[in-house]
Amino acid sequence: MTDFDLLSTVCEEFCLYCHTLALTQKEIPFEWTNKCEESFQKLKTLLTIAPILTLLVEGKDFIVYCDSSHPGLGVVLMQDKNAITYVSRQLKIHKRDYPTHDSELAAVVFSLKIWRHYLYGVKCEVFTDHRSLKHVFTQNDLNLRQERWMELLKYYDVTIQYHTGKANVVADALSQKTVSMGSLACLGVSKRPLASKIHTLESRFM
Repeated sequence: MTDFDLLSTVCEEFCLYCHTLALTQKEIPFEWTNKCEESFQKLKTLLTIAPILTLLVEGKDFIVYCDSSHPGLGVVLMQDKNAITYVSRQLKIHKRDYPTHDSELAAVVFSLKIWRHYLYGVKCEVFTDHRSLKHVFTQNDLNLRQERWMELLKYYDVTIQYHTGKANVVADALSQKTVSMGSLACLGVSKRPLASKIHTLESRFM
């Protein structure tokens, strides 16, 4: 397997540019064309510029992607299509026996608890790959655990939307991990002035 073939298997988008740069094939003369140069520059950009976490903008709505699996929970906080922070947590043994509905709802509750200082008082849209959670606010029969969680949900301006599992790849991947956290927005309340200064400096150089 060549280096370009390896890149193609890692990222489908690389295939479009790697194919153009396949200059070492047998019976094909080496010729560096403008199209090759364009593909090379694009490929170099894809390899050297990676998506990063960004600072939140106060006053704007949030989007949360949640997922639950047997090992744990995974959640991602986003704003304006930019990832702000992500967290995963390993489930305790007794919680791994939760029904699917409760397990997926636990991921929603987990996100509201851990990011309550951001989500309380603002509009938040939560996406999950468990379709029945869309109707949790109108569900008639609730068990004791669900009733306790619904008491928490009522304090938030939150709507729950269905998102297919294939499209929810980030939260799904995080739910498979044991423990993970990453954020520029995880600065505590006492450190938010520092975050504001960083955001100001960032805007000056953009």
